[in-house]
Amino acid sequence: MKVLISGGSGFLGSAFSRELMARYRAQNKDVTITWLTRDSSQPHPDDINMMTYDELAKSDMSFDVILNLAGAGIADSRWSDERKEQLMASRIKPTQSILDFIARASTKPKLLVSGSAIGWYGTQGDKPLTENSDYETDFAHTLCNEWEQLALKATNHDVPVAIVRTGVVIHPEGGMVAKLLLPFKFGVGGQLGDGQQVMSWISREDWVSAVIFIIEQQLKLTKESDVNHIESLAQDNAPINDSTIKTANSTANNTNAVVYNLTAPNPVTNHTFTKALGSWLHRPTFFTLPEFLLKLMFGEMSTLLIDGQKVLPQALLDAGYSFKHSTLQQALGNQK
Repeated sequence: MKVLISGGSGFLGSAFSRELMARYRAQNKDVTITWLTRDSSQPHPDDINMMTYDELAKSDMSFDVILNLAGAGIADSRWSDERKEQLMASRIKPTQSILDFIARASTKPKLLVSGSAIGWYGTQGDKPLTENSDYETDFAHTLCNEWEQLALKATNHDVPVAIVRTGVVIHPEGGMVAKLLLPFKFGVGGQLGDGQQVMSWISREDWVSAVIFIIEQQLKLTKESDVNHIESLAQDNAPINDSTIKTANSTANNTNAVVYNLTAPNPVTNHTFTKALGSWLHRPTFFTLPEFLLKLMFGEMSTLLIDGQKVLPQALLDAGYSFKHSTLQQALGNQK
C-alpha cells in the first residue's frame, strides 16, 4: 500500500506512520509512506519518503491512500483576525494542492482521509452529538466546515472521502496533555471554570488504530464493490479487460463520503479530567481558573476551554471498532 500524508511529521501523523509501518511489516505486507512537506530537508525517519508540494504539483506518482492532516494548531494562540486567516489557510492550501493532484492523476487514490475536528458541531453543551447531529455556527464550525467541504470535492473525481472529526487527543507528547504537564507537575494544575463542561477525548493510540481501521474498512468495501460490479458485467457477457476494471472502479467509488467522530465512547467533565490527570501525575489539583480570567487571557479562543461538547463515536462503534482505551483512566494509565 502506498500512502501520502500531509502533516506527516506532526503529533498524529508521525504516530500513524510508525504504527502503520510496524503493522504491515509484521504481516509481511508492502507499505510505502510519503510525507508531503514544504521543506524536504526537515528531519524524518529513514524509511519515510519526502515530497514537497511543488513536487506533488508535477508528480505522476500514484497513491492508494491520502491522509490529509496539515493544519496549524487551533489552540496554539489567541484568535486574532490574522490568526484566523492563518488557521484557515494552513488547512485550505494543502487540501487544494491534494485536490489538484487528484484531479489530474491518471490513477486515482482509492481513498482520501481528511482531517477535521469535533469543533464542527459548535458549542452545544452536554447534548449528545453523533455524526448525524446538526451544528451551531461559530468560528470553530466555520473552520472545520470549509476544510471538510473542500476535501469532499474529491468525490467529484470518483475518489471516496472519509472525514475524521477528532476530539482532544490524549498523549504526553503533544496536544492538551503536553501543555498541562508542567503546571500540573508543579502542583498548580486545576479545573477550568466550573469544571462541568464536557470534554470529548481519545487516546492517541486509539486515534491511530481507528484511522487504520477506517482505511482498511473503506478499501475492503471498495474492493468488494469492484468485484460485484465486474461479476455483474461478466454475467451480461460483457468483456472483462483493463477498460472494464477502470469503469468498475469508477462506478464503485462514485460520490462515496463518510464521517467519523474520533472520540472515545465515554466523555468526561473538565473536573473529572483534572482529577484524573492530577492522580496520574501524583499532584494536587486545588486551583481553579475562573471563567472571566480565561476569557481575559484567551479571548474568543476561550470557548475551547469553557464550552463543552459531548461527541460520541457512533459510526466507529457501528462499524465494529473496539476501543483499546474506552475510559480516561485507561488512556492515562497506558501512556508511554
